[in-house]
Formats: sequence, structure tokens, C-alpha cells
Amino acid sequence: MAEATANIGVIGLATMGSNLARNLAHHGNTVALFNRHYSRTEKLMNEHGTEGNFVPAETLEEFAASLKRPRTAIIMVKAGAPTDATIAQLEEVFEPGDIIVDGGNSFFKDTIKREKEVRAKGFHFVGCGVSGGEEGALNGPSLMPGGTAESWKTLGPILQSIAAKVNGEPCVTHIGTDGAGHFVKMVHNGIEYADMQVIGEAYDILRRGLGMDAEEIGDVFAEWNKGDLDSYLIEITAEILHHKDAETGKPFVDVVVDHAGMKGTGTWTVQTGLECGSPVAAIGEAVFARALSSHGELREDAQKEGLAGPNKTIDLAGEDKAAFVEDVRKALFASKVVAYAQGLNEIQDGAKEYGWDINLSEVARIWRGGCIIRAQFLLDRITEAFRGDNPPASLLFDPYFEKIIGESQDAWRRVIVRAVEAGIPTPVFSSSLAYYDGLRSKRLPTALTQSQRDFFGAHTYGRVDKPGVFHTLWAEEGKPEIEA
Repeated sequence: MAEATANIGVIGLATMGSNLARNLAHHGNTVALFNRHYSRTEKLMNEHGTEGNFVPAETLEEFAASLKRPRTAIIMVKAGAPTDATIAQLEEVFEPGDIIVDGGNSFFKDTIKREKEVRAKGFHFVGCGVSGGEEGALNGPSLMPGGTAESWKTLGPILQSIAAKVNGEPCVTHIGTDGAGHFVKMVHNGIEYADMQVIGEAYDILRRGLGMDAEEIGDVFAEWNKGDLDSYLIEITAEILHHKDAETGKPFVDVVVDHAGMKGTGTWTVQTGLECGSPVAAIGEAVFARALSSHGELREDAQKEGLAGPNKTIDLAGEDKAAFVEDVRKALFASKVVAYAQGLNEIQDGAKEYGWDINLSEVARIWRGGCIIRAQFLLDRITEAFRGDNPPASLLFDPYFEKIIGESQDAWRRVIVRAVEAGIPTPVFSSSLAYYDGLRSKRLPTALTQSQRDFFGAHTYGRVDKPGVFHTLWAEEGKPEIEA
């Protein structure tokens, strides 16, 4: 049996697991390694074994024996049945008090269930969101661990050693108990969907609407990346738009099929928003935009049918082109802020529903680096907005963001109107503005909706002029009102 020298172990050595193991070793950790097929462990050792202290194991028994107590293992295997099988195998070789960490993209409800079952057997279970992809796993991810406070005492210093750093601060914090970490990672990914879609809508308006070429738009995005839109996604968008396809010489974006895939986290965010009554409309529209893009046959049929509508460029009618491009930037930024606001409100709603104590300021802080939606300027502002004892009920109520969106909303409206007139879809731009206008409306038409519900289903209603719950006897002459 191997001597217990490792302070952390990694199970599952595909690209993400391998990179995470290397990152751990780079930062002074002694890392136990196990993969179901030992050839993958051998490959890591042959290619990267000199990068740090690794303890390869051929069996889980050897893996467990090589770990110091409390044994701590990070599982990096596919979500679902493979994760469950690995947990069951670890339970056979670990002892009470040891820590099992799921670093995959698991659904938070599965994590809640697993944590309860694992805790009943005496182990600690941590669902840990890992964001940043393969590059982040190797060079510094944003980490969102749940689990017990006791497990954080052991795991915290290890994760702090490998997390991305911004201003010297590691992009990791203890999110909350059981499924809180995977919940926050899920919402992060939902915001990512919306963020990518608003970038796409801005690109489409500039490309189809103004007739700009990909390289010119790449220059615009590169310039935007120097201001308040500075972010990883804006940065890579500029790089993509400047890239030429090696085979054809065409702009790379023009040779890519316009079908966007999904792995589930965006859908989970929307489904959970519906369950919690949290209106994440921007994220929902981004998910549906990807779904529509992938309905290739339906879209082809629409082209054959020649569905009526405008299909033209935007007529600036003498307006300065640079001024309209600036309007698009403001519309993008405003829509992006709304997506963040909706996502953060969903985290608040989820925390209430599942009994978590989640600090939104800390969530924003750890999203400043390592993760896909990293945007230091924006997230610095969000971190400050939710710091202290009296955080705003919505990001949109923070004085800084309230002022910025107030100053941007005229441009936002102009861009959407021009896009609609040209036949360019802007589902997230438009739904984000509708959400903003819904918040600021003193009265909404849902009074009529509730009246309809009472008419056909006796669902009752409240009155604006007196307290109580009421129902009108609609089928009776005179339609008298009764207190329900």
C-alpha cells in the first residue's frame, strides 16, 4: 500500500481532471491520481509527471491509502450515473470524516440528494462549481464550493491555492451548504448564456443592420473591451471576428454553421427560475435563441415559404454611424446588466427556497477572474453594490447601475426599434427592456389577468382600496362580490 503523503486526490483524468490535478501540483499540493483506465494516469505521469508531486494509483484502495486524513478527493467524471458510481466506490474505501468533492457540472438538486445520503454514512460531501473550462482548470478557475463549514476548513486552503487571483484575492469562497455551490454555478452559466446572446445580437445589428464586415466589427469589440464592457467574452469575440479561415480565407465566423449547442445548465437555470417564481427572462430568451438556431429544417421551411417581413439594412437617415454604434454599445451593456440582475435575484430566491445563506457580494467577487463571465470592472461594481448590511433588492436599484441604465435607456430603445424595423431579431435586448419597464411600471395589466382567472376559475383577487381576498359570482345576475 502507498504511504499517506497526498493532501488531495483527483479521480477522473480527462482534460479537465488532468488540468486540475496539474494546477494543484503546481501550487505545492501532493496530488493522488486515479482513473478507471490506468492508461490515462500513465499518460499524465509521462507527459507532466515532473511538474509537481503526484502519487499515481492503479486501484481505489491504493488511492485511498495514499491520502492523509481527512482524505479529500475531487471527482471529475461525467455528471449523473458515473458520478453516483464513483461516490459509491469511494464510500467503500474512505472512512467517516473524509471529504468527497464533486467538481462536475451536476444539477444542484442531485447534489442536495447526494449530500444527504453521503452525510448519513458519516462522510462530508461538497458540490463544487468549477468555471473557466480547460484553461481555467490549469491556470486558475473560479470555484464555487458548497458543503459543510467543517469540510471548508480542510478544502478551503487547497482551493484557495489553485483559484484565479484578482488583486491578490483568490476567486473562491464557501458558497453555502449542500447544493448551494452547484446552484450558483448553474446561475453563472445561465448568465453566460444571456451574455453571449447579447453580444451576438449586437454583432447582428452591426453586420446585417449597418453592413459592417467581420473585421470592422472586431475592431469595434476590441475598442469596447477597453471600457466598461471589458470582459473575457468581449475579448474573445474581437479575436474571433478578426480570425480568417485557413482553408477559404473567409472570416471564420462566416464558415461556422449557425446552430448553437447546449449542455443543460442554461435550461436548468430557466426551469429553476420558473419553480422559484424568479423572472429570468433574459436567460430564458438566450436559451430559446439557441434552440431556435438548432431547428435547421424549420428555419429552412420558413425560407422556402418566404415568410413576410422586412429584410433590410438600417437606414440611419443621415444620423452619424459612430453615434449609432455607441447606441448599440449602451444597449448591450444595459441588457447585460439586466441579465446579471435577474441571475442574482434567482440566487436570492433559491437561497430562500433551500435555506442557504449566500453572500451576493462574495459571489460577484469570485466571478471577477477565472470564470467565463469574468469582467473585472463590472463585477467590481457588483461586488461593491451588495457589500454591507443594506444591499439593494435588485442590482438595478444600486445608484451606480440605476444612473448608467437611466442614461442608456433612450439608446437602448432606439436600437431595438431600428432592429425591429429591419427585421433583425433581438430577443434578449427586447426582453431585458421589457423587464426594466415592467419594474418601473406603477400598474401592470396583470390586474386583467387576475380578473380573468377569477372569472373562469374562481381564483380570487385582492382589491386596491381595502384588504382581504375576494371573488365575484360572475354567473349570477348583478355579479355580486363576496369575500373569499
